[in-house]
Amino acid sequence: MLDKNQTPGAEGATVYSRREVLTGSAGFLAAIAGLSALVGPARGQAASPPHIVYIMADDLGHADVGFRGSDILTPNLDRLATEGARLRQFYAQPMCTPTRAALMTGRYPLRYGLQTGVIPSGATYGLATDEFLLPQALKTAGYRTALIGKWHLGQADQKYWPRQRGFDYFYGALVGEIDHFKHVANGGETDWYRDNEMVVEPGYDTELMGADAVRLIEGHDAATPLFLYFSPTAPHTPYQAPQAYLDRYPGIADEARRAYAGMISALDDQIGLVVAALDRKGMRENTLIVFHSDNGGTRSKMFAGEGAVKGDLPPRNEPFRDGKGTLYEGGTRVVALANWPGRIAPGDADGIMHVVDMMPTIAALAGVSLDASKPLDGMDVWQALGAGQASPRQNMVYNIEPTVGAVREGSWKLVWHATLPPRLELFDLSADQSETTDLSADQPEKVAELQGRVVELARSMAPPLFYATALGATLSMPLSTPSDALNPTGAENN
Repeated sequence: MLDKNQTPGAEGATVYSRREVLTGSAGFLAAIAGLSALVGPARGQAASPPHIVYIMADDLGHADVGFRGSDILTPNLDRLATEGARLRQFYAQPMCTPTRAALMTGRYPLRYGLQTGVIPSGATYGLATDEFLLPQALKTAGYRTALIGKWHLGQADQKYWPRQRGFDYFYGALVGEIDHFKHVANGGETDWYRDNEMVVEPGYDTELMGADAVRLIEGHDAATPLFLYFSPTAPHTPYQAPQAYLDRYPGIADEARRAYAGMISALDDQIGLVVAALDRKGMRENTLIVFHSDNGGTRSKMFAGEGAVKGDLPPRNEPFRDGKGTLYEGGTRVVALANWPGRIAPGDADGIMHVVDMMPTIAALAGVSLDASKPLDGMDVWQALGAGQASPRQNMVYNIEPTVGAVREGSWKLVWHATLPPRLELFDLSADQSETTDLSADQPEKVAELQGRVVELARSMAPPLFYATALGATLSMPLSTPSDALNPTGAENN
């Protein structure tokens, strides 16, 4: 049966994800730790609503943490992963804005026009205000809600800002990319806020966000359930880290890779401080911690952001193909974990999960009604996290937009590039997770079936809001005239 909040496609057979294409810019809660843990409230729900610390990294490569074999030092994440569930098939959207929107709504961004690209720093649109968001739902159950970090779901009008969308507290950046020391966006304008007020202060953003999260936890009444969405800007471009973090990696010669590694270690240190604060406050035993990246690591400069990036891009997504901005596994299957002492069994959780599943899973754990939500694409995946039970999700949507679409049915994945010349690719992920062998010519019936699903979704999707902004920006550019050629400037004039 379908849950009343699911659409017909959400019942274990069609989950769609997405890919964004142009400028660049997490219950999951885990499995029951043993039969003794099963004695108690139904469906894994705690005796009292759990505190939730939801941590989202920014453009983190799948292979760039210690528990995935990296030489980058992440001892705090490694400990959470070792003592919790390592989510081996956790999917996000291929870019930032869509993933964050999917978390907040439990719905694919194709439903409300955020399936393409990210919200550019100069755009006037945002996440539709008629969408019912996760913090709004949790507040109905008495949660205190806080966002510390990056928002990127609308900045041009305060109606889109975090305090107006269900968060009791906000500290951080509204847009997608900032200088990590100066806290300015690409145009040089300060993008650093506490609640609805701009703040001008010195410091490295990851450290400032971590310190603020620690202060918030230390001042919190532990009798009140807390939802802390902690979303630092690391390790998004520009690649910048304090000298002390650069000095941790003397053996990395490449400047960008060294800074990138330093950013990840800085993020890991702050996560360690947040967990320590929960311990000191006596909250840790009843806190679910979820961690994942918003998309795969950046491998193409097309998706690196609004600022220029020199040299090779340092993120690594092995064993997966490609990275951020694409519908291949490297862009969408992200490094992820869930940790809750005594509630989530340590080990690998292999079931398919998508970021849209986090809203209904968290809501179920918190005892929250989602009657005010629009039809959800997500489903409650609590039983799949670490107890060895099958995930209710067997199919999913990577993304659907006018130029490209990708869906998954069991282990079969179709990627359809609809722009001319069109290209179809079919992969069997059970045998080929690196997507090296296209089986479309050998499986025409499966291709046709999955194409039909893509078309059905495309017919019902909302028009991408990104396109109107991109077109408007193009049409408003200054004209290039013949006189420009006759009167060149700059180096050619010297």
